[in-house]
Amino acid sequence: MRILLADDHSLVREAVCAFLTAEGFEDVTGVSSLHEALDRVADDAPFDLVLLDYDMPGMNGLDGLSRMRAAMGARPVAMLTGSASPAVARQALDAGARGFLPKTLSAKSLAAAIQFIAAGGVFAPYDLMAAAPTRPADGLTQRESEVLSGLCEGKSNKEIANDLNLQEVTIKLHVKTLCRKLGARNRTQAAMLAQDRALHP
Repeated sequence: MRILLADDHSLVREAVCAFLTAEGFEDVTGVSSLHEALDRVADDAPFDLVLLDYDMPGMNGLDGLSRMRAAMGARPVAMLTGSASPAVARQALDAGARGFLPKTLSAKSLAAAIQFIAAGGVFAPYDLMAAAPTRPADGLTQRESEVLSGLCEGKSNKEIANDLNLQEVTIKLHVKTLCRKLGARNRTQAAMLAQDRALHP
């Protein structure tokens, strides 16, 4: 797996690269700016994953994420940060980041998160996201969010209907809509996608 890490702090950049190499990632490249990272993506052989420091000069908030996502196409881009906040994490994930990785993660946790992202998942630490205020997921109504919560808890349509004082057929319609909005094939995948994207607290 080819990984590109962009971080303007040389000690952090070198430490993270060393951590990842020690965990078995053979091709880890470190650069010091967003501009340099964009140049490497454009000129070098394809990278499987790009890690961007959220606080790096030139990022301009999530503008840098958008620019790198455009350069990477379908390949994943994740944020690495030393000053993580639930609000910023949600904004990054909503903007298409495939992960939000605090620099406080251990080497093994960081490696596991990267493997998870490379396999198609979306990673954000549970303890960080749990601190975020709950709200309806983007694009979902309050009722759809309530039904989604039931799916994530493994409840049947009948159980969710009883909880919400609705007809079971109404829950079935909500589940169908949720699958369409989340791009899921079935209720189980909808629940998995919701948890991956931190749509369910």
